[in-house]
Amino acid sequence: MTTGAWNEINILVGGIVMKDLSQDSKKSIDRRSFVKKSLTAAGAVTMGAAVLSHGSAAFAEEHPEEGSGSLDRGDAAILRFLAAAEILETDLWQQYNELGGIQDSEVPGGSGNSIYTAAIAVLDADMAQYIHDNTEDEMSHEVFINAYLASKGADTVNLDQFRTLPSSQATGAQQIGRLTNLMQLSVDTTWWTRYRSFSKNPDFGDTLPQAVPSLAVGQHPAIPRNDDDLTPHKHIQAIANTAGFHFGTIEQGGTSLYPQLAQRVTNAEVLRIVLSIGPTEAMHFQTWADKAGNAPPLTDPKDPSLIFPNLNAPPFGGQLFQTNLIMPEPTIFLSRSLPKCSIVRPTATRGAAMGAVKFLAASGLFIGQSPAFFEMMRDLAEDADSAQRGAH
Repeated sequence: MTTGAWNEINILVGGIVMKDLSQDSKKSIDRRSFVKKSLTAAGAVTMGAAVLSHGSAAFAEEHPEEGSGSLDRGDAAILRFLAAAEILETDLWQQYNELGGIQDSEVPGGSGNSIYTAAIAVLDADMAQYIHDNTEDEMSHEVFINAYLASKGADTVNLDQFRTLPSSQATGAQQIGRLTNLMQLSVDTTWWTRYRSFSKNPDFGDTLPQAVPSLAVGQHPAIPRNDDDLTPHKHIQAIANTAGFHFGTIEQGGTSLYPQLAQRVTNAEVLRIVLSIGPTEAMHFQTWADKAGNAPPLTDPKDPSLIFPNLNAPPFGGQLFQTNLIMPEPTIFLSRSLPKCSIVRPTATRGAAMGAVKFLAASGLFIGQSPAFFEMMRDLAEDADSAQRGAH
């Protein structure tokens, strides 16, 4: 589905359709209570459904833009949205690292889970190191962007108020509040086919099939929820496979988001920041695209509806779908009349920030969050999407 299309759909969270918030409820939430001059990261809240819908001009007037200091207003809004996105990424990657990554002072947290780590290692022997390094990267991104905003006298992003979602109860996980939920995911795996297509691009409204159809429906854990999930072997392997595909799903989003928002940046230094961080997301994505292809085919014995197919067999397989392909196939770009080009896809900028938030919400990553959280993320996204190059 295209980024813009996400702006037209309702999002399902915890089985509840999120409907438009009334103007009264909008007026009751002051975004400035969530965006503060502080370098503290991450957060979450309980409660179920909320809405990510278009805001109104009246609401924007009542809740003006956060302080931009010496930065262009749109540039500050873009950096704030990216800081929020990186805070969310840090939160989810920390959960993965606590159970399946390397435990050290660079990425403090849990104590590791040997059974989950071994299942993750089936995808690649170096997975623990890669998870650790991805986590460290996201931590550095959120801290740097917030520090840069502060250095320019601009408001920074603090999501600590929302750090209340539960942790995994499995051995190795910290028992602290979380921003994100990795235990009820619906993982979109269309990136697998999108980057292998030479004739389709979501920027043109094209849709592509899921690599793992059953993973995109229902709610599936990507980390063990408790020690009961550590057996039988095929069940914990199904959880590890889910994580392997979710890694790619998350990082393909960042790979597109940075070039999408870069097209709205005005200041050369801010553009340098966006263009310097964005390619690291692409590095992450290419790594996970490679590892997901190693997920062993299986049916989850505790959830027989979850089936990981052999991706080297029909309907996939063949030259375009062999699992060791990790570089984007050339595809249509800008115009169908132009030659095909190997590119990041999508990169159309309209509605990019809101599309990213809705995509994450649709995946179940925010199940359990409060209406206030969704309202805050919606407002940050709207501000970023409203930025225009050269507008002050």
